[in-house]
Amino acid sequence: MDFATGALGFLLPKLAQLLKDEYNLQKGARKDIEFLSRELEIMHAALCKVGKVPREQLSELQRIWARDVRELSYDMEDIVDTFMVDVEGPAPPSKSRAKKILKGMIRKVTKAMNRRGIAQDIKDIKERVKEMAEQHSRYKFDTITPAQTHIDPRLKAQHTEVTELVGIDEAKQEVIMRLTKGDDGNQRQRIVSIVGFGGLGKTTLAKAIYDEIKGEFNCTAFVSVSSNPDTDKLLRNMLYDLDKKKFKDDIQNTILDETHLINLVREFLRNKRYLIVIDDIWDTELWDNVIGLALIKNNMGSIITTTRKIDVAKHVGGCYKLKQLSDESSKILFYERIFGSRDDKWPIQFSEVSKKILKKCGGVPLAIVTISSLLANKSENIEEWDNVCDSIGLGLGNNPGMDSMRKILMLSYYDLPSHLKTCLLYLSIFPEDYVITKDRLIWMWVAEGFVHDPQGSQSFLEIGESYFNGLLNRSLIQPANMDVEGTPQACRVHDTVLDLIVSLSKEECFVSTVIGDGKHRRLSLHNTASWPTMKMAKLRSLIILNPNDVVIDPMPSLSCHLLRVLDLRGCRLKDFACLGFLVSLCHLRYLGLSRNASKIGAHINGFRRINHLPEEIGKLQFLQTLDLSRATVRVLPSSIIGLRQLRCLRGSGTKISNDRTRLPDAGLKNLASLEVLEGVQVTYKCIIAKELEYLTQLRVLEAKLDLPGRTDSGDDVGDRRTCAKPLVDSLGKLSKIESIDIPYNARGRLCFDGSVERLGKLRKLHMDLATEVPTWINGASLPVLSYLYLEVVHERREDIQVLGTLPSLRHLKLSVLFSNEQPELERCEVGPDAFPCVVRCHLRTQRVVPSMFPPGAMRRLQDFTFYTEVDYFRSGGRLTVDDLGLAHLPSLRIVTVGGLHDEWYDEGSEGLAVARSLREKLEQEAVIHPNKPRINFPRSLY
Repeated sequence: MDFATGALGFLLPKLAQLLKDEYNLQKGARKDIEFLSRELEIMHAALCKVGKVPREQLSELQRIWARDVRELSYDMEDIVDTFMVDVEGPAPPSKSRAKKILKGMIRKVTKAMNRRGIAQDIKDIKERVKEMAEQHSRYKFDTITPAQTHIDPRLKAQHTEVTELVGIDEAKQEVIMRLTKGDDGNQRQRIVSIVGFGGLGKTTLAKAIYDEIKGEFNCTAFVSVSSNPDTDKLLRNMLYDLDKKKFKDDIQNTILDETHLINLVREFLRNKRYLIVIDDIWDTELWDNVIGLALIKNNMGSIITTTRKIDVAKHVGGCYKLKQLSDESSKILFYERIFGSRDDKWPIQFSEVSKKILKKCGGVPLAIVTISSLLANKSENIEEWDNVCDSIGLGLGNNPGMDSMRKILMLSYYDLPSHLKTCLLYLSIFPEDYVITKDRLIWMWVAEGFVHDPQGSQSFLEIGESYFNGLLNRSLIQPANMDVEGTPQACRVHDTVLDLIVSLSKEECFVSTVIGDGKHRRLSLHNTASWPTMKMAKLRSLIILNPNDVVIDPMPSLSCHLLRVLDLRGCRLKDFACLGFLVSLCHLRYLGLSRNASKIGAHINGFRRINHLPEEIGKLQFLQTLDLSRATVRVLPSSIIGLRQLRCLRGSGTKISNDRTRLPDAGLKNLASLEVLEGVQVTYKCIIAKELEYLTQLRVLEAKLDLPGRTDSGDDVGDRRTCAKPLVDSLGKLSKIESIDIPYNARGRLCFDGSVERLGKLRKLHMDLATEVPTWINGASLPVLSYLYLEVVHERREDIQVLGTLPSLRHLKLSVLFSNEQPELERCEVGPDAFPCVVRCHLRTQRVVPSMFPPGAMRRLQDFTFYTEVDYFRSGGRLTVDDLGLAHLPSLRIVTVGGLHDEWYDEGSEGLAVARSLREKLEQEAVIHPNKPRINFPRSLY
């Protein structure tokens, strides 16, 4: 769905659904729906065409017509959704036979009334559609020729004077080094692809490098690519730049096809030392089918490309991620543009507001230049500086002084596919500098209907993540909260991009951040202490984001029956004694709650916590996401098992918290649509009943097991011993599971052995209540496992050898809980091809030291932590300092030794002497190692 097409993208399939026999519509209503489907399909095609045209090139009539069609599509979708809700009804009827019969009769009458109601609503929409079709024909929108923009907004960067360049020297020298000697100082790169989002200075950097080194080449060319490139013109411009005399007349006046032009470029570059810059490549297809074919590989050429897309840079080769300007360079560029000076003689009264402005510019040269140009004529009025500063991030893009930056960023916006335009605009609900959690954002997109899989072959989580990565790839959002795999778990929106999407959202009435006339469809309130009280019949999303110390007044009865998203995680609620009002929100698909701030009742740090949900929550039949991660709900009501469309359930627990949201003992199998189950406590009754095995769509499982305790004699309760096999059997049937996290349970350990054959998609496994390493953890069963954290009681000699067969493992942490009963085993050894991908290894076991890895094993290991005790290095012990060689670990960067507690050894003792000799041995190994790895020891041992 594109903001330019409103809800039409998903409305058409819904209309098709209505025509099915199960809804038994009146004959006239069916004909009207068929008519609407045909007309709306035509309108959808027209709006898609409008959405591809830059907004400034559209006529006023086109904009008005597009706006009205969008509003009509939303109204039509509201009608269809309301009908679906009324017909499908609330929770299943009571088990009582009498009540069941009575409710069935009422339901039939209600359905008949609803069918008559939708028939009239559809007639009203039909009249509006006819009127809009007539307008489209009357004003001949398709024949209107939009005004063309002939000036490329990127041209200025290609003609910037050297004296104007600030802060690019380091990046310039690094790229030149890669082109001449390579990034490792040895083999030079043929291609360097500079990547970053619009306005970061990619073109400026490329042009500066080009001007500095072009004299070293036989021929050079600098050509720019548009988002809709004319490949014929691109190749002709390249030839003309390579040799203006030879190709001036021949190329421009000769009719040649693309193949002939490619051959001309290849022939000309043969045996020549050339430098070519391809500025602003938008897709890999252009490179593969045109540019890459033309640029002959003769080992003499050097190529610089710039792009806004990370995947394009990686595909072309030599990816170089351009960094933002440093604080000092940003300051110099900013003041020089305003006061014409690079020295420190700037007016001191502007110091504080300048810091705030530069922070919002975030080291982006285009933002700094644009804002400084805006302030250049206001260099004596500090109030105007304050006003500009406060406006950044609130839609300053409408200011005429921001026009050039807006045009640059709009190039990236227009290049987006329609669904990503909508997802990007939705980010305008968040304030500046806000860290937006990836999963939260994805499930809000899902609730809004932005995430759609026409083939039905992927999960919402998979598709939503591809959307998130699509925006990251185009540098329109910035990664945040990286996990151990380097995968971002959140994002930020740069203030310059936020300016753009806020201004677009205002223009299109997509999102509002202020309470207005009650016609909002999406309302995001920041720093408010009260609820909106007016009736908002069309509202689909309500998000409240407050600082932690702001408590809002009691919630009134919300007059927004079409609400799909209610996110209250960012605020504390006063006197929130009852959540019964939620039951009236029958369209609700996303619900996020925070803690209560009432000082009545139970207190925790002065605040009462929400510890229960109303039983009626089970009536929210369309609820897809229930996020209680910021609340303190201890027990879920039994009615939760009736939410059959629930796809994401996050409880109140954290990985370090013992208090988690407890699931019902029975009925979990009814939640078969779940893709994410986190922060919860699963009872052993549920495990024994093997309820988990029915959650076949599950991708993420993070659950604490509620196990029975021990008898007074210390023996295990029988039920606890019988929990493991049903649990393993259930896990083995979750064929789509990607992450399993079963945190510590202090009341006992489980043997997780069993038969598991269907965990082929598992990427992360964290278990710290196992008696031993399960036998199903091996390379054949877990081909894509990348992260493994295991805490076990007993260690077997073959464990390390088996773990070494995991082909995709990158991060390994194995902890053995030592006890006096642990039998002594022989030294562990692995083969020369073990652990082929591991980059981080943390081993807390007395049988593992560096020497156990022969040359070839752990060849990618960068960060190695192992534990030992000085006693094991004493004369006659199992290990000696000769076991500490590091030369056979070629990628090593950091070595950390744990288990050496200096307080155990008195000064002058044998233990302390051995510990220090151990440190000295590793330091000697580090000196002769090519990477000079850092050795981490307790500080007092130095």
